[in-house]
Amino acid sequence: MNGMRPDIANLAQIDTTAALDVVSAASDVAMVVDQQGVIRDVRIGSSQIPTEVTETWVGKAWLDVVTSESRVKVEEMLAEVQAQDLPNRWRHVNYPAAQGPDMPVLCSAILVGPLGHIIVFGRDLRNMASLQQRLVEAHQAMERDYLRMRHMETRYRLLFELAAEAVLIVDANSQRILEANPAASKILGQQVKRLIGKPLHEFMPEASREVIEDLLMGVRSSNRPDVRTIKLAKDRGEIAISASLFRQESGTMFLIRLMPTAVTAQPEGLPPKRSLMLDVLEHAPDGFVVTESSGKILTANRAFVDMLELSKEEQVQGRNLADWLGRTNVDLSVLIANIQQRGAVRLFGTLLRCANAAELQVEISGVSVKSGTTTCLGFSIRDVGQRLSAERPSLQQLPRSADQLVELVGRVPLQEIVAETADLIEKLCIEAALRLTRDNRASAAEMLGLSRQSLYVKLRRYGIGEVTDRGKK
Repeated sequence: MNGMRPDIANLAQIDTTAALDVVSAASDVAMVVDQQGVIRDVRIGSSQIPTEVTETWVGKAWLDVVTSESRVKVEEMLAEVQAQDLPNRWRHVNYPAAQGPDMPVLCSAILVGPLGHIIVFGRDLRNMASLQQRLVEAHQAMERDYLRMRHMETRYRLLFELAAEAVLIVDANSQRILEANPAASKILGQQVKRLIGKPLHEFMPEASREVIEDLLMGVRSSNRPDVRTIKLAKDRGEIAISASLFRQESGTMFLIRLMPTAVTAQPEGLPPKRSLMLDVLEHAPDGFVVTESSGKILTANRAFVDMLELSKEEQVQGRNLADWLGRTNVDLSVLIANIQQRGAVRLFGTLLRCANAAELQVEISGVSVKSGTTTCLGFSIRDVGQRLSAERPSLQQLPRSADQLVELVGRVPLQEIVAETADLIEKLCIEAALRLTRDNRASAAEMLGLSRQSLYVKLRRYGIGEVTDRGKK
């Protein structure tokens, strides 16, 4: 017994059954193994270990109930416990489960009883293994998120540096500039590194500092974007300052955009005559809109914004003119098609839908202008609601056939009167669609929600125009 630890020497004198009871009470699983390595008894101290796994172990060699990679560990444990002069090490042993992954158990062994039986006791490591697995998965998820954030930051930095629009990130508390792109550096006339960390008002003319202070205070209190126009120092013209609030981590930031106004954005040496024309268009009582060839709005004057009952031009920039124009989406398509064919359109009657769902009767004149390699469309929009309302026909001015239908009340059944009325209304709608589309029957069919074939059938039925087989094709 030389070299044996005192606790092991004491256990060696204890009855094997009593020792097994003591050990099983303090461990998740305990086994009695004889000198040949055969399992003689098994006790379970944890309800989480399935009994259907352990009840087949009795009578089998310990080496046969563990996984293949754990057999070497079992052999080493048996040799160490029988040598008695070696410390009993804890070893990680895996037991195959009936279903699912293997069951990991942290095992140790001691020699007890006069017959030299070995008691093996172990701790279930499945909870720890589950925690380790979750830790590994969380670490991998963090790595993926970190890489995604790195890629997002790279894309953001690239867009921020290459954007043609001047952008500043300003701390909401100190009003110091945190970031600035090269476009903002060009407008403010300072290098980017000189802008960082300095107060925003330091680079603004004294006459405009109060305006900027009011802008930032208003945006911070209302949490809604706003815009102001100021004049830069040294005769650099006017710029519009747009500010919006956003939160990042525990701080609050201003996103500030510096946009040259329409007049000051013109190239140097602009002829005074053209500058005067732009100024007149900006203050004209009729709405004026410049769009791309697809109808996307590039700029609009104040009158158009007022007609839509909006507050600023930024609310229409980037939107499609079809969002507000026409009885259906066909009107803008008809306008653009006529402009592309003829170069210009005059006095096109349609509706303008305002922000509050009101509708205005308007007349539109449009023209196509080529600027370099791009083609822009210009639209002049005039409110003619009062004039059209004075010219709107009354009930007495309806076609004679309508009066005749009213006179039929009491003479013929209501069902026949309704049928006649439906035909009259259908004919009037077709004539109105043809008039609005300037006799473009394909666009009229789309406006009425009909197929082209159905429209030709109705034209023949009501005798509207002359539709031949050749025209049908």
